[in-house]
Amino acid sequence: MYAIVKTGGKQYRVERGQTLLVERLAANEGASVSLQPLLYRSDETVLDEAGLKKVKVTAKILAHERGKKLRVFKFKPKRGYKRRTGHRQELTRIQVTDISMGAAKTASKAATKPAAAAPRAKDEQASAQAKPAAAKTSASRGTQKTKEAEDGS
Repeated sequence: MYAIVKTGGKQYRVERGQTLLVERLAANEGASVSLQPLLYRSDETVLDEAGLKKVKVTAKILAHERGKKLRVFKFKPKRGYKRRTGHRQELTRIQVTDISMGAAKTASKAATKPAAAAPRAKDEQASAQAKPAAAKTSASRGTQKTKEAEDGS
């Protein structure tokens, strides 16, 4: 069983017990965080949004670290221009503690969704009927005139 989660603008394939380095998370060491699943794979594959709402991926923060130093060197020949800077990325080491699929409450949710969708359809029909008549075009000038403008002239 595994899941693909999104954190820090990147996607990771994770399994229970796996440790990995991710972009810095705003939580203290030892805290438990929830990761956003994009795919869940067990006996069946879950990709849809409704199914992913039932999937929970939790991880424990082990440590906050800094990545290795990256040297940035800018150089322009024949001009005496040299610049050296460095960068160290802020990272968090996490351990995936649990990947679970929630209880199936689809029967109660499925019964309420069609009932909620029916009033929306009625509202859309009513708003379509309330819109003013479509504009007519004048073939001689290529301009648009409404019925009211034609009656007034």
